[in-house]
Amino acid sequence: WLGLKKIYSITKQGSYLLRIELQDWRGNRRHIEYSFSLGGPSTNFTLQLARMSGSIPNALPEHAELRFSTGDTASHSNCPETLLGGWWHSECEETNLNGKYVMPRSRGRLDRGKGLYWKPKKGRYYLLKSTKIMIHPTDLKSFD
Repeated sequence: WLGLKKIYSITKQGSYLLRIELQDWRGNRRHIEYSFSLGGPSTNFTLQLARMSGSIPNALPEHAELRFSTGDTASHSNCPETLLGGWWHSECEETNLNGKYVMPRSRGRLDRGKGLYWKPKKGRYYLLKSTKIMIHPTDLKSFD
């Protein structure tokens, strides 16, 4: 984890895309990309997203201000305390990519509130074995 202050200092220099890569316990890999903006420490690193593309349904609210919170900083919600991880929570059920690493039990059952998962509004839980969160500039030509 690079850290929110470092990510903020990088992204305030230009326009970036956020890419999230997910792998489930069956080895399936999927991804989603967003254009995004990240606020600084004074905004609790508020994240705003707009979906661009991907192979998995969206599970994060678009065009909403999502504040990063952890169990010791949760204000309006106790999601991070309940879900064991800091994240940009809007509701307690949509996604948790910073949860505890928990292997599924027999027949694929998992204590969902503790592990890593992605849950679209009108879809099923994607129980995750691994996640990768990356950013890259929208203008890749500047790196030639």
